[in-house]
Amino acid sequence: MSTRYSQRIVRYVTIITDLILINFAFRLAYIVRYDWQWLRPPEFVIAYREYIDQQSLITLLLIITFLQNKVWQRRRGEFWVDEVSRLVYATAAGIVMMMAVTWFVRPLAFSRLMLVWAMLFITVGIGVARLVRRFILGAMYRRGYGADRVLLVGTGEGARGVLRTLLARPDLGYKAIGYLDDGNTTSSIGSGRIPRLGAWEQLAEVLLTHEQLHTVFIALPAERHHEVAPMVQICYRHGVRAQVVPSLLELSLSNMDFNYMSGIPLLSVRQRRISPWGRLAKRGVDLLLVSIAAVPALLLSAMIAAAIKLDSSGPIFFRQARVGENGRLFHMIKFRSMVVDADDQKAALQAMNEASGPIFKIKDDPRLTRVGRWIRRLSLDELPQLYNILRGHMSLVGPRPPLPDEVEQYQPWHRQRLAVKGGLTGLWQVSGRSDLTFDEQCLLDIYYIENWSLALDVRIILQTVPYTLFGRGAY
Repeated sequence: MSTRYSQRIVRYVTIITDLILINFAFRLAYIVRYDWQWLRPPEFVIAYREYIDQQSLITLLLIITFLQNKVWQRRRGEFWVDEVSRLVYATAAGIVMMMAVTWFVRPLAFSRLMLVWAMLFITVGIGVARLVRRFILGAMYRRGYGADRVLLVGTGEGARGVLRTLLARPDLGYKAIGYLDDGNTTSSIGSGRIPRLGAWEQLAEVLLTHEQLHTVFIALPAERHHEVAPMVQICYRHGVRAQVVPSLLELSLSNMDFNYMSGIPLLSVRQRRISPWGRLAKRGVDLLLVSIAAVPALLLSAMIAAAIKLDSSGPIFFRQARVGENGRLFHMIKFRSMVVDADDQKAALQAMNEASGPIFKIKDDPRLTRVGRWIRRLSLDELPQLYNILRGHMSLVGPRPPLPDEVEQYQPWHRQRLAVKGGLTGLWQVSGRSDLTFDEQCLLDIYYIENWSLALDVRIILQTVPYTLFGRGAY
């Protein structure tokens, strides 16, 4: 089934469902007004059959206002609140028109309170239906069903911004088949799961060889803007939608503030930081959850400590220097999961490194102890980091704190992930963990910083639980 056909099905199902909910809400409004008599008993009861014409009219008027306000037009990435606000506005407009008609056309039955109830039930019913639709479509897209196949063309921060959004938001319904760049390795946007398909001069060739491509995202640097128009024309000739990402000053639009000074438009750039109030709220959540988890964590830690001591000689804990917010060093504490001389063996095992970039990871690391292999699989070796969180070195959610020698190998754009406190878990840990490339981990960390909210933190914490239990990507 093509994605365009599946989108039409979603649209038709949405329209039919909305029409059913509108009529159900109108019937419920009659019951509440006349049968249950909420808020105010009616002066006289009007039979429901007297409202049949009014029900048909409100349905027709809402069809008009919904079309006018694009209620049935899905906008990828739109917040549910924004979607509901359009719904409320369109419903209110329809109700006002209905009141005007029933006021001037006396033969129609009329109850202003009933229409208020109808507006409430319509917006609540359709608003809940939109949440259900988001959940169902998000689950489908994450499994690859019905997602639109897209191609990314570009380099630099603009292209990386698109790439990290595609990685972090599979619920948007885009499945990237690959990207084209300028062929310069120093400007690579970096990804593993989204492959490089060549240089952007090969756009026409790639469009020919990849069928059912839905969209091409074009994110060229400012000095190459003269090449955008020809690329758009190529996409048009091949029947593929082209969307151009503005590369204003090579900055992400999410980091820009637009203001006016006496009619003069001004553009300012925000640093990648969480606001002071956001930091305070985030810290409060950290302390609250750590205090709740303190007792079970201590009991579990006692059992793990005993197992480590019985399994191998050496200390129970492992302290390691890590780079925190703004490059500040701190000592991160973990349960020891390896032999005592693990660091001395690292150079000899370098050829076995399975990770990309500056990080060092081996899936079946020979330095792991028997207990260490088990607690690594369940991420229990990281329990002592709750102490780092209490001391304010770390947060429950954030980028993983790197080693100093890893930071020395960072490209400039990698350092953006050091703008906030490191976390016990993070967006990339629930998006593939060690199965991701280093560049993909950085892209997801930067996306998290730019789009931080308490709701995002809660979602990541909840998603961490199944990832921890099943040990997906943990080694």
